[in-house]
Amino acid sequence: MESQRAGDGKPALPRRREPDLADLAAFTLDPQGRIASWSVTATQLFGHPAHEVAGHDLCDVLMTSPGQRQLVAHALAEVAAGRVWTATVAGGDLGEGRFAIRCEPLAGLDGGALVIIQHVSPQPVPSWLSEATARIGSTLDLTQTAAEFADAAVPGFADAATIYAAERLLAADELSSLRAGRAAVVRRLAVRLAGHEQAVTDSLLPPGEVLAFAADTPHSRVMATSAPVLFDEIVDEIAERIGRRPGGSEIAADYNSFLAMPLVARGVVVGCATFARTLASPAFNLGDIALAGELASRAAVCIDNARLYHRERRTALALQRGLLPGRQRVPPGMEVAHRYLPVGASVVGGDWHDIVGLPDGRSVLIVGDAMGHGPEAAAVMVQLRTAAHMLASVDLPPGEILHRLDEMAAGMAASPFATCIYTVIDPSDGSCVAAQAGHLPPVIVLRGGATRVLELPPGLPLGLGAESFQTTEFSLPPGATLALYTDGLVESRTRPLDSGLAALRGALGAALAGPRATLGSACATVTQMLRQHGEDDITLVLARIRKPDPVPGPPAAARRPPVPGPPAAARRPPVPGPPAPPGPPGS
Repeated sequence: MESQRAGDGKPALPRRREPDLADLAAFTLDPQGRIASWSVTATQLFGHPAHEVAGHDLCDVLMTSPGQRQLVAHALAEVAAGRVWTATVAGGDLGEGRFAIRCEPLAGLDGGALVIIQHVSPQPVPSWLSEATARIGSTLDLTQTAAEFADAAVPGFADAATIYAAERLLAADELSSLRAGRAAVVRRLAVRLAGHEQAVTDSLLPPGEVLAFAADTPHSRVMATSAPVLFDEIVDEIAERIGRRPGGSEIAADYNSFLAMPLVARGVVVGCATFARTLASPAFNLGDIALAGELASRAAVCIDNARLYHRERRTALALQRGLLPGRQRVPPGMEVAHRYLPVGASVVGGDWHDIVGLPDGRSVLIVGDAMGHGPEAAAVMVQLRTAAHMLASVDLPPGEILHRLDEMAAGMAASPFATCIYTVIDPSDGSCVAAQAGHLPPVIVLRGGATRVLELPPGLPLGLGAESFQTTEFSLPPGATLALYTDGLVESRTRPLDSGLAALRGALGAALAGPRATLGSACATVTQMLRQHGEDDITLVLARIRKPDPVPGPPAAARRPPVPGPPAAARRPPVPGPPAPPGPPGS
């Protein structure tokens, strides 16, 4: 705001500072593109007096490059159709820098266009570059990092950008640069086209597509030599793919200047980036190569960091999945359901459970918990789980098995601790034998939903060198369910163990009270209900003796009454035959 004083010396009302329009150049064109009028500001901006340009074609005065001539033809067609046309252009005889142009239809008998041009002050390069590079690498997601790179380049540096990564790095983790004369096999990570919606861009050039560029293409050359390549035609592989989509050929025709840059991280070419500019933008030059190099160097390191993170995470997940138990077979005569929920983003932790069928029809259920989290606990878990399974298969007593596991844990290098409960169930009579090493006691859910905690001698955790583990015998009532679990289900920093056990008993009783309740649904319901308080891995195993299937009787057709014989009157004695002839004499 500024204030002025009136002629009488009194302060006048303040008024807004009006925008300065002195740098706007205006002139008119006839329908054929010849200059009809020329303003003073146009002379000041471009240096041509009016008498020198009047009647001349605009393409002979200012828009002199081949690409700009096409733009003028397009602008005149838009104006003739009654539409306004705008663009930002550079080059030709306009002068240094970029210029914003606006063409409006002129009303009247002759038609023509009103042209307004303003010199656009470019943003200082250091500021643009620092802001652009600051956008890259906000996450360790490979696709997101590539998208941030493309967003940083478009539209500030180029009108289009495509980011590629070497396929051998992503698929086989082969860290080596491309040899000269070899085709480049790459995966497209991200594409941005200025002025087009992302859905249209992705339909033309889908992210994730794997392409093989011939050895003589700019993509292969830049990855083999680690040097930028300037070119002025879209490569055949890309033109062919874009041409298959509706409107793709028209979009591709807009670009006439291209720059391919290598993505080099830690001395190895990990991919390449291609930038493109349309006819309305100046062609790439040596100064642009320097800018693109700064941008690409920052992006290459971020993309490689994301790739390394993706590789390490993929490896970790594969190893964790390998630690998960195989498909467990439920022995005949038993119903068993189990559910395991690791804490955090891990696939596997320190909890384990196992089911082993013995040759005489009995079933072994084991639940254990190696103390700690993450890969260290998982490494201890898998050793104890494997040993417990092998020991169970030779049918040793529960106390003896826990003793051997205790010796094994004590001999490990990390000196880990673990808890475990080992139970053997005989489905024929419901008898059970159990022993536990520092584990929480099992819960029995009776038919109808009543629950009770089975108090067993707790024993010491595995790894502390206990001399023995006491075995307890008990019976599983008909229709009752045995629940084995780990402490993550019932204990947390905000909930004491007694409250957790009470909550578990209530959840089990409610889930199994109905006559049609299944162990699988009850297992899912209980773990989902109690996991909100969990800060540790969660394991729950539910088991009960399967009801014997009723023995079917013979079919109705086989139970027909015997067919009665004929009445007594009909059972006549056999008719005697004729008398036997007399035998020979002396017989």
